Amino acid sequence: MPEISGYAFPNDVHVHWSLMIVMYPYITGFVAGAFIVTALYHLFGKKEFEPVARLALATSFCFMAIATFPLNLHLGHAERAFNVVVTPHFSSAMAGFGLLYSGYFVILLLEVWFVYRREIIETARRSRGVKRVFYAALALGTYDTSPEALEIDHRAVKLLSAFGLPAACMLHGYVGFIFGGIKANPWWSTPLMPVIFLLSAAVSGIALLVLLYQVTAKLGRRPIERETVQAMARWLWFFLILTVTLELLEIVLLAYENSDAWHIISQLLTTRLEFSFISVQMIGGSLVPFILLAIVVTMNAYLHDRVRNTLASVASLLLLVQVFSMRWNVVIGGQLLSKSFRGLRSGYQPSLFGREGVIVAIALFVLPFVLLWVFDRVLPIEPAAAPSDPRHEPAAEPARRTA
Repeated sequence: MPEISGYAFPNDVHVHWSLMIVMYPYITGFVAGAFIVTALYHLFGKKEFEPVARLALATSFCFMAIATFPLNLHLGHAERAFNVVVTPHFSSAMAGFGLLYSGYFVILLLEVWFVYRREIIETARRSRGVKRVFYAALALGTYDTSPEALEIDHRAVKLLSAFGLPAACMLHGYVGFIFGGIKANPWWSTPLMPVIFLLSAAVSGIALLVLLYQVTAKLGRRPIERETVQAMARWLWFFLILTVTLELLEIVLLAYENSDAWHIISQLLTTRLEFSFISVQMIGGSLVPFILLAIVVTMNAYLHDRVRNTLASVASLLLLVQVFSMRWNVVIGGQLLSKSFRGLRSGYQPSLFGREGVIVAIALFVLPFVLLWVFDRVLPIEPAAAPSDPRHEPAAEPARRTA
């Protein structure tokens, strides 16, 4: 068969987990990565993340809202997806997703409500008609904005962040667990797989926030805080080092063992995945951003703000490509191996149209940003300036002449 090189079994010809299964861990990675940033502020008190804390929470919520879309598109009958929650099977790793997703989504909804409760009440009080009814419903019948109530809100947000952070990590670590638990595939079956997926999720989430923060600040004509960009670049560099180190350790360990599986995996990396793994993931998506972020972190005192922001943005954009390439190499690359360990399937080419095509994948990536725009219209991500802040007070009117 022309699509097979070497010796393969008949059921190794087709790639069953397609582009949608690549998009699923890619989108859920933004959920976990963005929540890490908001937890650094609410839970650990990192004040430098205050300007981006609400944006991180809203980003995690919007990507969480469509996290199941790729899986539903991949299913033959999407209506059966509810069975994983209604009739869970606790020995199934797939069924575990329904419980983790539902639990984390509830935590995320509660945290959004407590963070925005004061703004919801104030909007309901000054609105009229349908708008007032809508925000009154969001307020859930409570209008207490006393200092004691706001202190309870602050404690609730901190408590929810404490529960939400491990829940977000488990949500995405579970994706790596799905692949790491498949013993028949040596490219997937490794205890490092959940950890690599989780760390790469932190990389993609922080990288996305670096870009979103600067874009929204420029569109809103707000200053870009130097400490915020520097802190995100520092944490992004840290997670990038951990991620790439574990990815390389995994490859080096397979090569050092020199088992039967390594002979076919080495052919996979140097033939079918040569461009996506070596060129895109390791060189263009890891080495180049590592150098750019190293310049930002170590030479902060000597860089102009515009140069630092540009370097951080370019590195973040390359890291978004790197994480997608990593997901592609894991999901698609693992299916190019024959179970005989003596053959490889030719590269997978996704279709342009169709339920699992490239256009649908692009639409899935754009949809959370549309939801983020809607979220900002309902619950403004950028908090209104305090009236006591002289920078936001209107200019004083000239004194009237008296008769």
